[in-house]
Amino acid sequence: MKAEETSVAHHSSRAPEPVGLYPHARRVGQLLFLSGVGPRQRGQAAVPGVELDEAGRILRYDFESQCHAVFQNVRYILEEAGARWEDLVDVTVFLTNMREDFATYNRLYAEYFAGSQPCRTTVEINCLPTPIAIELKCIAVVAG
Repeated sequence: MKAEETSVAHHSSRAPEPVGLYPHARRVGQLLFLSGVGPRQRGQAAVPGVELDEAGRILRYDFESQCHAVFQNVRYILEEAGARWEDLVDVTVFLTNMREDFATYNRLYAEYFAGSQPCRTTVEINCLPTPIAIELKCIAVVAG
């Protein structure tokens, strides 16, 4: 089989619009690969809890609200692609401020993943394409 016959792109109607030419997720066999997911909300350019200066630089942000929003966006994508939160097997987390935000992230992650524990990698990066402080890259296993 050719790759395009075994690979299916998924576009969510509830998650924020991608900032480039890519799907929200792509299913290959029983694996579902999510593109990077941030905390923006569908139809909105503004990020929950973020205050920008005139040049578009982040002045302040509410990291906890961004965590809740990014988890909700991941859930939207999973559900619309036929998977569940519990189907996540690997989560890569990108933080722009590990020193200030990791403890909050770790606490909320433990709450959201109390019933399931996918593998996780957390890395600090100096910026993301939009004024966000967190992005998740996930892999899930889809039944059937």
